[in-house]
Amino acid sequence: MEEVVVERLNVRGEGVAEGVQPVPRVLPGEKVAVSTGKVQVLTPSGARVSPPCRHFKACGACAMQHASDGFVAEWKTSVIVQGLAAQGIETEIRSITTSPPASRRRATLHGRRTKKGAMVGFMARASNELVEVPDCEVLHPDIIAALPALEALTRISATRTSGVDIAVAVSESGLDVRISGGRSADRSVLVELAQLAGEHGLSRLTYGDEPIVTREPPVQRFGAARVVPPPGAFLQATAHGEAALLYAIQDALGQDQTLIADLFAGCGTFTLPLAAGSEVEAFEGYRQLVEALDAGWRSTGGGLRRTTAKVRDLFRQPLLPDELERFSGVVIDPPRAGAEAQHDALAKSMVPTIAAVSCNPVTFARDARILVEGGYTLDWVQPVDQFRWASHVELAAQFTRA
Repeated sequence: MEEVVVERLNVRGEGVAEGVQPVPRVLPGEKVAVSTGKVQVLTPSGARVSPPCRHFKACGACAMQHASDGFVAEWKTSVIVQGLAAQGIETEIRSITTSPPASRRRATLHGRRTKKGAMVGFMARASNELVEVPDCEVLHPDIIAALPALEALTRISATRTSGVDIAVAVSESGLDVRISGGRSADRSVLVELAQLAGEHGLSRLTYGDEPIVTREPPVQRFGAARVVPPPGAFLQATAHGEAALLYAIQDALGQDQTLIADLFAGCGTFTLPLAAGSEVEAFEGYRQLVEALDAGWRSTGGGLRRTTAKVRDLFRQPLLPDELERFSGVVIDPPRAGAEAQHDALAKSMVPTIAAVSCNPVTFARDARILVEGGYTLDWVQPVDQFRWASHVELAAQFTRA
């Protein structure tokens, strides 16, 4: 075994040391012995703690349970700071807000048939091995309680040679479940799946792109609006994280907005709460999401300001500077890849305030530089950690034009 000292962590939370590949589940300053597939900590860091979850050693879903909460908060904040510094940007970084354990309301689990029945869980790190997680410290209790139901669905939908992916989300009326990657579903399989969904009280069950049964619409509440997202739609990972991002957006925009553009709006996570005080135009590339947002607004009655939702591919057809001039504020929440073309257009506009949300500090920093070079000031960044014990970190930020 080769002995090395961990110099730092990379953006995936792995230890970086001279002469070896990135080492998982170690901390800066630790002396470790490394060989193929094995790591032994010789001199532990003062920030090392006992993992709270009994599945941590085998499960690959969490990367940071061996580190104290204080260390993780500082490290995730530093990822944002370093990303901005690489683009020559400094700004105020607010204190990180972290979601509590057992609050993850959206997850994709994996299921496999076994000789005795089926198993459902997460994959081991860098492996095809499936790890059951009945005592997971991250997942919402409603998902944990439904693991027997997901195993029963797996027994019907998976084969002995290929597993299934199970996207599950907690809704007001129960769990919204979508199964993908399973066997070709004939009528008998669909009937069995529908029966199981009813027996276990699932709100909705979708198999691939085919709706199997909707016992009750899987409602998500965004502000005063009640929205039924399409199957598998994006949902913020925790209610706590969603609230933290929304609060930061509202703080960035202020109280005097007359007309807001919400870019990459999804099915209205931020659009509809903002419509309580301002008119909003939402732009999203997927028609099903737009239809869900619009239906949620219309069903709310007179409690919200005028809200319009439009289908638009903002990667290929970004809102141009002359189109942006109508708006007093803009919210932009792109996917992990960021949105260079849309930021180029924003940088050439005269929109007074931009509230940005990102799940990737590296692409956020790249796009932030576009805005700064266009004359905007990055006033502050709010880190939000709703993927507790994972290496992911999200953020919201305020840009203003003098």
